[in-house]
Amino acid sequence: MNARFVRLAEGQRARVRLMVDGEPIEALQGDTLMVALLTRVSALRQSEFDPGQRAGFCLMGACQDCWVWTRDGGRLRACSNEVREGLDIVTKQPEAIWPLRG
Repeated sequence: MNARFVRLAEGQRARVRLMVDGEPIEALQGDTLMVALLTRVSALRQSEFDPGQRAGFCLMGACQDCWVWTRDGGRLRACSNEVREGLDIVTKQPEAIWPLRG
């Protein structure tokens, strides 16, 4: 797969290490998760509604198209959350676990 974004400048910022789907990647400090991912691949995630790939749409946090998840199930908008050292995200929506009722 080809990357959707191409970095043209600002390659000298500090490097940040994070995990994406169990694989280590590096991004540049100040990058959003969207930039970190789409400079490597053509899509952010699999759609939860059909077999389509999603890559974000509005780029400003309004469309709900760029969700990724932390390893423990928290949701993050890739377009508006910056990378941070040690972040561990997954690009496939975790299965919902409903509380048991007694």
